Amino acid sequence: MFIQTEQTPNPSTLKFMPESKVLKEGTMEFKNKEEAQNSLLATKLFENDSVKSIFLGTDFITVTKADSYEWEAIKPDILSKIMDFFTSGLPVINSIKKEKKIKSNYNKKDTKIIEQIENLLEEKIKPAVAQDGGDIRFIKFTEGIVYLEMRGSCAGCPSSSLTLKSGVENMLKYYIPEIVSVEAVN
Repeated sequence: MFIQTEQTPNPSTLKFMPESKVLKEGTMEFKNKEEAQNSLLATKLFENDSVKSIFLGTDFITVTKADSYEWEAIKPDILSKIMDFFTSGLPVINSIKKEKKIKSNYNKKDTKIIEQIENLLEEKIKPAVAQDGGDIRFIKFTEGIVYLEMRGSCAGCPSSSLTLKSGVENMLKYYIPEIVSVEAVN
């Protein structure tokens, strides 16, 4: 099995792309061993003490390492674990546990704006961010401010605030004039 790797803008994160499909749809994020219990693949990767978090997409696995480790030392073990896992034929996810969609009590007049925000995120922004092994999740829209969560390689990336302000905020403001600013939520 061939597994391609790509660097991401986040130096602590590498994107691994196996030949096999990782998830049928959507994304999943695991920030620790306990969260990874419903994913056999994530559990296997967390056996390496250097692994800080894991983000799964449809065709990629993003692994974030602890800062005290170097990729040269841990990358072979991560590749080996991914290869062994996919050749075993085991399912990536034990049980489907849908991520909770965050909903608030929105002002009725904001419903159309929120739909526009979510559509732009899905159609234009998420595909670009996924190329770097990350994701952006809509949290809420209040008084002209869009709150987004940066995930995968985007979480903790030195250039994520630039991406958020220069890329995402400018695009959302261009298409939706009611937006005043975009803020990251951790």
